[in-house]
Amino acid sequence: MRKYLYIFKSEVMTNMQYIFNLLVGFISYFILIFIFLNLWKYIYSDSNELINGYNMNQMIWYVIITEILWMSLGGRKLCRKICEDVRGGNIAYNINKPYSYIGYILSSHLGSVVVKGSIFTILGMLLGLIFLGKFPHLTLFSIIIVLITSLLATIINTLFVIFIGLFSFIIEDANPFWWLYSKVILVFGTLFPIEYFPGIIKTILSYSPIYAVSYGPAKLFVDFSIPNMVNVIIVQIIYLIIIYVLCLLIYRKGVRKLNVNGG
Repeated sequence: MRKYLYIFKSEVMTNMQYIFNLLVGFISYFILIFIFLNLWKYIYSDSNELINGYNMNQMIWYVIITEILWMSLGGRKLCRKICEDVRGGNIAYNINKPYSYIGYILSSHLGSVVVKGSIFTILGMLLGLIFLGKFPHLTLFSIIIVLITSLLATIINTLFVIFIGLFSFIIEDANPFWWLYSKVILVFGTLFPIEYFPGIIKTILSYSPIYAVSYGPAKLFVDFSIPNMVNVIIVQIIYLIIIYVLCLLIYRKGVRKLNVNGG
């Protein structure tokens, strides 16, 4: 565990040197939130009107939180790196290292996400206050829970990207799968809450990874309740175990393939 913590700290220190680049990346975030602010102001005739259980402020805060989670992830870059490691053979050098490749990638990437996510969170909160004038009803306890579930969501999301990247052991390039995954998360997990989708789609999304990596933390931020908190944490723990096991299985299968083919 200590070596992964060291990897994490090293990545945090490295990313702290590129704060300006992260601030430039916030421009696209600002544009997206500005567009959705005006969209929802147009849709809601009254800011207190409820549409599918959300008033205008809750809806905009929901998008602010989900976009912070998604844009902090940097999944495309991570997936590309893993694909290149597999295709280029660099992953073979990590097999005999005193750490797991999955643990190394996860620790390293989380170091990057923490820096980027902290900046996006601060700026995103300021942006929300400027546009909306107030936060949803929050308590110290609910804030702590939102932070915990957001961290779990980021870990799960990162593991999903690692799993997709490791598919390069099986196919030549897993990047198209990342593209598909990103678009599903964008449409069903960041722009609209699950409640906005009809019947069977809503049911499927309620049991999907989207509930764990996007919807859950944002829902708790805009409308906190103990039953929702329990549901979100349970689902996140289940998906954390499932995706970690899947990552291990595909990695070990890939390592066996490398060994059979002589590395």
